[in-house]
Amino acid sequence: MSTWNLWHGCTKISPGCANCYVYRRDGQFGKDASRVEKTASFDLPLRRGKYGQYKLQPSDGVVFTCFTSDFFHEDADRWRPEAWEIMRIRKDLSFFFVTKRPERFYTGLPADWGDGYENVSISCTCENQQMADKRLPVFLELPIRHRHITHEPMLEDIDLTAHLERYAPLVESVTCGGESGDNARVCLYEWILHTREQCIRYGVPFHFKQTGARFIKDGRLYRVPRPQQQRQAGKANIDYMP
Repeated sequence: MSTWNLWHGCTKISPGCANCYVYRRDGQFGKDASRVEKTASFDLPLRRGKYGQYKLQPSDGVVFTCFTSDFFHEDADRWRPEAWEIMRIRKDLSFFFVTKRPERFYTGLPADWGDGYENVSISCTCENQQMADKRLPVFLELPIRHRHITHEPMLEDIDLTAHLERYAPLVESVTCGGESGDNARVCLYEWILHTREQCIRYGVPFHFKQTGARFIKDGRLYRVPRPQQQRQAGKANIDYMP
């Protein structure tokens, strides 16, 4: 696994953004997280080592891209064409990023995109029913080779039936997770299980990523330390792979 953060900072646009980890981290250092800035790591995939080899290698795993911003943020429009070009050049790497802005997908899209780059996977994140019903009809119509759905932070029970009935063959996975941080909102295990049931019904892979800091199971509230949240989700052993 590798990380490539091309630009940093974002703007809150929906309920899932309320306790954004980028704002939490920047606030600790007195930084303005709403200011979107190009990072010093912008050209990381093109950097080479002492002997001319690329520093990022396919053996390092998936390149988690733009996780301290949104790849389609309007303040990054001027940099996005170059970012796409870097991904095109590094066809040997697999890039993955998450967005809350699928409606901005076509801004700065490369001319050779076609039905998508084989090495680029995109996930649309929907924290509640309102955002799922707003974003997914847009996202699932986009020309993307590898598309995923993310419920994180999952703030309520979400019914994906209308979306999966029509688009299930196009969705490579659905991931659920609770919210982290001191002010985290609760995540109920029954919400996770309901999404899993829908994925099984339509043959879509499912992944329970993390419990979040405040997790309710069988009516009991658990306060889960950050280092344990992914581990506890894994112990549930409910991931599904058709």
